[in-house]
Amino acid sequence: MEYGLVVRWLVVLLALGAVGVPLAARLFPRSATRGVGFALPVSALTVAVVAFWVGRVTFGPLALAVALLVCLALAGLALVDRDALRDGDLAVDDDAVAALPDRTVAAETAAVFAVGFLFVVGIRAFDPGVDPAAGEKFLDYGILKSLLRATALPPEDMWFAGEGVRYYYGGHLLAALWAMLTATPARFAYNLSLAGVFGMLVAAVYDLAGSVAASRDRSRRTAGVLAAVLVGVAANLHAAGWVLLRTLPPGPRETVAGLVGLDAREVVTQGFSYWTASRVIDGTINEFPLFAWLNGDLHAHMTMTPFLLLGAALAFALYRTPETEPRRRRLLLFGAVPLVGGFQAVLDTWSFPSVFGLAWLAVAAAPAAPRTLLPAALATRVDALVDRLDGRSPTGTGATTDGGATAASGGRRLADELARPVVAAAVDAAAALLAVVVASPFLLGAVTGGGSERTLSVLPVEMRSSLGGLVLVHGAFLATFVAGLLGAVGRERPLSVLAGLLGLTLAGVAVGLPALGPFGFLLVAGWVALRTDRAGFETVLIVGGAGLVLLVEVVFLNEQAGPGRMNTVFKTYAQVWPLWAAAAGVVLAGLLRAVPRPDASVLWPDAGTRDVLASVFVAGLLVSTGMYAAFALPAHVDEGYPEEPTLDGTDFVAVYHPGEERAIDWLDAREGQPAILSAPATGVYPGADDRYGHSPTMYRWDASPAASLTGLPTVAGWQHEVGYRGPEAYYARVRAVDDAYTSEAAAVEAFREYDVRYVWVGPAERGRYEQFGMIEFASIPGVEPVDDASTQTVTVYRVTESALPSAASLRDAGDGEN
Repeated sequence: MEYGLVVRWLVVLLALGAVGVPLAARLFPRSATRGVGFALPVSALTVAVVAFWVGRVTFGPLALAVALLVCLALAGLALVDRDALRDGDLAVDDDAVAALPDRTVAAETAAVFAVGFLFVVGIRAFDPGVDPAAGEKFLDYGILKSLLRATALPPEDMWFAGEGVRYYYGGHLLAALWAMLTATPARFAYNLSLAGVFGMLVAAVYDLAGSVAASRDRSRRTAGVLAAVLVGVAANLHAAGWVLLRTLPPGPRETVAGLVGLDAREVVTQGFSYWTASRVIDGTINEFPLFAWLNGDLHAHMTMTPFLLLGAALAFALYRTPETEPRRRRLLLFGAVPLVGGFQAVLDTWSFPSVFGLAWLAVAAAPAAPRTLLPAALATRVDALVDRLDGRSPTGTGATTDGGATAASGGRRLADELARPVVAAAVDAAAALLAVVVASPFLLGAVTGGGSERTLSVLPVEMRSSLGGLVLVHGAFLATFVAGLLGAVGRERPLSVLAGLLGLTLAGVAVGLPALGPFGFLLVAGWVALRTDRAGFETVLIVGGAGLVLLVEVVFLNEQAGPGRMNTVFKTYAQVWPLWAAAAGVVLAGLLRAVPRPDASVLWPDAGTRDVLASVFVAGLLVSTGMYAAFALPAHVDEGYPEEPTLDGTDFVAVYHPGEERAIDWLDAREGQPAILSAPATGVYPGADDRYGHSPTMYRWDASPAASLTGLPTVAGWQHEVGYRGPEAYYARVRAVDDAYTSEAAAVEAFREYDVRYVWVGPAERGRYEQFGMIEFASIPGVEPVDDASTQTVTVYRVTESALPSAASLRDAGDGEN
């Protein structure tokens, strides 16, 4: 076990977080924590954005050095007295120093980060391999290796030689920067980066939930701890349902299983599987953080989570900043939010809209009027328009009687409420355009680089989630939020509110949209609570998450990545979980705090009884959502590999594929990014010639292992490239590679066109081509086997382009085809 590396990373990441403390304090001066939980995401964001732009010219140690200097300079400026600076004096701002977080708060937040970091270190130490089965580790590790080899951004695509990566690589960029900063090889940096991101996620949700709770006069620590547990340890209710069904007798078991959409026979006959809980709703992926980090991909839906929460924290700052501070509000919306949103597009383009959705909700629901974010002249015109909408003159003197005045007041309130979301959308759109500028180098490449066709489609009724499936996936959060909102909007008429929830649910089932009931209720009740001062910012998070869940029950992005709406739900649900974990921490902290109600009743008991009920509810919630961890973590540790804990992501190669280890290590030691030729990872493809085999396919060891584990680009790798480049571009290369392994002339043409320097002939290539007459590459002048790399399993050939014959001469000689 690499304990020295673990300590090094923990110290360096905490130090980087310390640099971000003054910046976070400037961003979140009203937060009870001064945003200390976001100090590392803020500094990481700063370093990554600077390196992203500098990297367009040069990437590597110089880009990292420039980024660190910028981060340090900004942190220093955050502590400088700006008035003195304008006078030419450099002095520390005493108020800025006084506004730094309390040392106790900073220490406990650092401890939360460390616990999260070490938790994932422990998880990954018992399953460190970047094995391609059941995940995207070959993709993620390959991009990380490509970045560490790159001299400029974007990095070269290891599965499409000569072209830049078109996948969102912001998380891999951050991992590469951390690897360079700590002088760590990629094979260790992969798993340590997973731990670093998880630590940021847990610390961020701890901070956000605690800060929102403090603003609501609730226990900061209680809310923070509950939120951290929900985001880091809790799971959906599948495991709890599995346990319950196994305890029930056959008759009731069949009934309950039918209601929630589980197979009662499978529950009884099959043991626990960590995988099953992520595939509850048919045709979808419904991951949660603990599953994601157990599975161990360094994937976009994971690396984006701390920065999505940073966007939520900025939305909270917008929500709390009063109208009397227009400059701060504009700096937040048009300065900080676009930076986070822009990097979010590079991290995970799916979550880019959510950053601005949260900002829009915060601006629209905040006590401060959205129009105060506009320039004064434009705000005046909006005021005049609102006056006209409720039939008053611009001076507001339209009412002449008491009854008329009341009507005008009500009309004005309605016009103001209608104007809020519209004006908020306008200013939010301006902020989003600024974010597009921040991410433009990535977005322009992704948009202009082709790719498979993507269309926004209406979801057919038969593809929508069942009510039982939705309850299994979201039930713990739903129960929490319904209880919280019932207390906020249903205190006077709880039965009426419950009747509305029931009516929405029945209507949803009747029209084939079961999600309408629970999530429609969260939307309506949440907005009412926000606009009647009965809720706080946690309800913005609830409404935002409910909107996302309801949205994917109506539309989906029809694309190459996964059948139907699988990828849409996958990438959307990954955003909902951290947002709702933060909100749930605040709501549960409120439930645990006894607050007398106007009238004691069955629904609103006295404070003492309510305390008992709340404690039982929270305990039941934690136990039911914690059952997955209770089964999955021991099973994960007992899998049998490795024999001794390690964080080496490539250690499994020597254990399971010893015949290819030497060749991969030799290629990995090459400088730069020379291209290699290897079998493409695709099965049947349009126009395929019957003489070519259809393996290897994706998610197998023999699918582009050399490129994926070294970062050396292969001519045509995984079929994922269809989504990035489009089928025509990818399959043209597949045919060129297939021809190169069966025709000397075609091989020479491919070597020259794609600047190939090495040829890989392993089990996949022999299985795909030998039966069709695979050529002997050593018979081509300029191609020779590399003895230091080759084994009985793999032969690596070196290509010297200047010594190659012409393809025409090979054809004329009559030996160009087999």
